[in-house]
Amino acid sequence: MTTRHQPGRQSRRWVCADRVFDFAAGPLLMGILNVTPDSFSDGGHFLGCEAALAQALRLEAEGADIIDIGGESTRPGAVEVSEAEEIARVVPVVEALRGRCRAALSVDTTKAAVARAALAAGAQIINDVSACTADADMVGTVRASGAGVVLMHRQGAPRTMQQNPQYDDVVAEVQEYLAERAGVLQTAGVAAERIAIDPGIGFGKTLEHNVRLLGRLEELAALGLPVVVGLSRKSLLAGLTGKPVAERLAGSLAGLVWCVGHGASVLRVHDVAASRDALQVAVAIGTQAMEA
Repeated sequence: MTTRHQPGRQSRRWVCADRVFDFAAGPLLMGILNVTPDSFSDGGHFLGCEAALAQALRLEAEGADIIDIGGESTRPGAVEVSEAEEIARVVPVVEALRGRCRAALSVDTTKAAVARAALAAGAQIINDVSACTADADMVGTVRASGAGVVLMHRQGAPRTMQQNPQYDDVVAEVQEYLAERAGVLQTAGVAAERIAIDPGIGFGKTLEHNVRLLGRLEELAALGLPVVVGLSRKSLLAGLTGKPVAERLAGSLAGLVWCVGHGASVLRVHDVAASRDALQVAVAIGTQAMEA
């Protein structure tokens, strides 16, 4: 029987196939592994299976709870790749990691065929930046798999999403959209405890939109589902600090600490070791403050 989420209550666990994550001990870190030639930060660095495998094991050793493997760039202006190409990039990496990696494996895709192939190879999470709208088969794929799923908000497709995005109230609209998409999956038979949501920082949003979403993150957490936030190295940080991609670690960590204190359950990051240190300090201080 499908369990519906309860608005106003922050989720305490996330069921992802054979993994059950308990947030009572604090948020999770999702390490980013792009097996693409054109991702904005590390495109081309881990294209080969051996390089990708080594990077995944490095992220795990640094403290990643989840490895998020993406075979198609979703940066602004990115061009879509074929199902066959995306499968060829992602599935060998998942297969190589199965049995060698203790971290859960996530596939970052909007294509049901890619998701099915990655799940068959050993992935436990589908991270869909279209919130299961880009492919009509994705909702059924999620339902049948037992996998965890991340539903992200975006306005427009990657090629055009940063061309003058408009909202009346970005927080209310993103919250309403994510609640609606979660409801669609639950009506289709996906249990609420398998669903996480992502406000989609940088996906069809201006600097002001992104800052408002982060500043009111608790309103998204009030939906009662785990909130995933990915702001690591993003252009939001350039807008606030003026720093290029290679110099955005401090800004990324500041954003992470804010998110931890305001309802985030999963932080999607490039720099896992530094993020783990920041997370441990933020959680320790937050725990002490609650006990005082």
